[in-house]
Amino acid sequence: MNRTGQHPIPVAQYLRLREQIPPMYGMLSINAAVLAFTHRALAPTSLVAFFPALIIVVCLIRMWAWMRPLSVRDFDPDFALARMRKSTVFAIVLALAFVAWAIALDRFGGADEHAHVAIFVAVTVLGCVFCLSFLPNAAMAVCVLVLGVYVTYTLWLGTEVVIAIAFNIALVAGVILKTLRASYHSFVELEDSQRDLHAERRQAQALGEENARLAQTDALTGMPNRRFFFATLEALLERTDTRDKFTVGLIDLDLFKPINDTYGHAQGDRLLQVIAARMMAECRTDTIVARLGGDEFGLIVMAGPDQAEAIALSLCKSIREPARIGEVSVSVGCSAGLAVYPDTATSADLLFDRADFALYHAKNHKRGQCVQFSQELELLIRSEQALDSALQGADLSRELSLAFQPIVATDDLEPIAVECLARWSSPHLGHVAPELLVASAERIGRSREVTLALFDMAHDALAQLPAPLRISFNLSGIDLCNTGTVDALLDRITSSRCDPRRLVVEITESSLMMELDRAGSALERLRQAGVQIALDDFGTGYSSLSSLHQLPLDIVKIDRSFATRLDEAAGRRLITAIRHLARSLSLECVIEGIETESQLVSARLAGFSLAQGYFIARPMSLDAILERLRKPGLSMWNRNG
Repeated sequence: MNRTGQHPIPVAQYLRLREQIPPMYGMLSINAAVLAFTHRALAPTSLVAFFPALIIVVCLIRMWAWMRPLSVRDFDPDFALARMRKSTVFAIVLALAFVAWAIALDRFGGADEHAHVAIFVAVTVLGCVFCLSFLPNAAMAVCVLVLGVYVTYTLWLGTEVVIAIAFNIALVAGVILKTLRASYHSFVELEDSQRDLHAERRQAQALGEENARLAQTDALTGMPNRRFFFATLEALLERTDTRDKFTVGLIDLDLFKPINDTYGHAQGDRLLQVIAARMMAECRTDTIVARLGGDEFGLIVMAGPDQAEAIALSLCKSIREPARIGEVSVSVGCSAGLAVYPDTATSADLLFDRADFALYHAKNHKRGQCVQFSQELELLIRSEQALDSALQGADLSRELSLAFQPIVATDDLEPIAVECLARWSSPHLGHVAPELLVASAERIGRSREVTLALFDMAHDALAQLPAPLRISFNLSGIDLCNTGTVDALLDRITSSRCDPRRLVVEITESSLMMELDRAGSALERLRQAGVQIALDDFGTGYSSLSSLHQLPLDIVKIDRSFATRLDEAAGRRLITAIRHLARSLSLECVIEGIETESQLVSARLAGFSLAQGYFIARPMSLDAILERLRKPGLSMWNRNG
């Protein structure tokens, strides 16, 4: 129980004394008995029997008192201080009693007995000083009193040899006192440092627990998040018999984007919070509801399709009710897709994919309804092949393009960098979402070609942008783990006339977790070439803290979900803590998702020097970026458009 560093100094001091004072009293008892024995035939009975018996009994009682088992009050600093003050007083009284007794015995006997008295005084006082090393005031008092009295006594006797012995004892005791005092100060410093270390460990543990909680909680709505959803689904599949049924469902909001576009993302986020609260209130004990991202929610219902559909429709009904956000009342629709275990699939990925396809079918053909996955729908999954086919035959140099979103300094909104965002306009499918482009490229094996085509565009843009403006380019985990892709990127960087220090490679933690070592090696190669490395979407993964140490990073980009919490005191404290963590590791810190002026002001007050978001500027073409840069005195990127 007396581990160092976990108690206040008085308690740690008291606990150490408990280990050393009992031996001291044992030593005093034995030394007193031996001295009395050698003088038994020379001194009166009162000096060799009654008095030593009395002080030995007192010593044994005190020894037993210090050897009693620990109790709760022993860890009370006030109690420890009181015990040590009493011990100091008792040490003074006992020291005077011992030295007076020794001097009284010194009047009897010959040279041997006088030498024994001197040795008794020397050994006893030095032993007490060592045993009281964690109570320096008592050690000093005992030493000064005993040796002061004894030296005075020897001076009174006037014998040169005895005087020399007394002064020699005093000199040695003085040196020992100085050494023990230095040792005591080292003990205090060690206790302080270990207590500080223990406090830091507790803080780190608390931060880890908070990070673990956040890793399974959606920052915006407080609902379980995607990680929790899939972890629960995997655990359920491990313990569920194929004879039991449960249903996986997905709910996606209809017409949510127009609300975001009309009223802004801040109001859209407030609407999501209202909807999440309704769903949690409506949720039954046999149902798990989670926010999977954006305006999509997941369900796990411990029942068959009919009961699950009834629950999904009930949730959809509560979602459709009008909600007041600010001064306006808005409403959204929703559609749902369901997949039943084990009828539809028996793995987590297939259950989710088929629920997702049922949802996709509902949104495109039965909007506002709940659709169960069936064999008929399975045939339509083949339509994904159309996307892969379009990309397989795509002319990447003509169909791919980049949009650019500025990253600015929060104090004057001057651009520091621009982030490249991929765009694909297919002549067959029209505009395709970037995430579909990445997924399809990985499926058909054109990920390297797509990445290099976009990187060439980014490099051309870098040559046109004025120095020292940096350009930020996103790489996936597949890219980093492909040695050929990394080699090609490095060849382009070294052969270019552009300063590689103006190039920033952005990576997301989730894309690296499976091949962290290989990805880290690739990032190190890029960094050695002069490229800066940024960790995007920081704060959304459980192992983010470990990633900061394992990856060669220069920049951390705080996930946009945290920007929505800048208006809350708790959110500001959490975000400030993240900023302090990044600063302690000498990392630049960019906060993403700034959607309102108040968020920008709060980010600036929280100490963030760099920010990015729709309030500052929406993604735009390179020509638009260059045009903005040519306009002197433009202090707000999103002004006039």
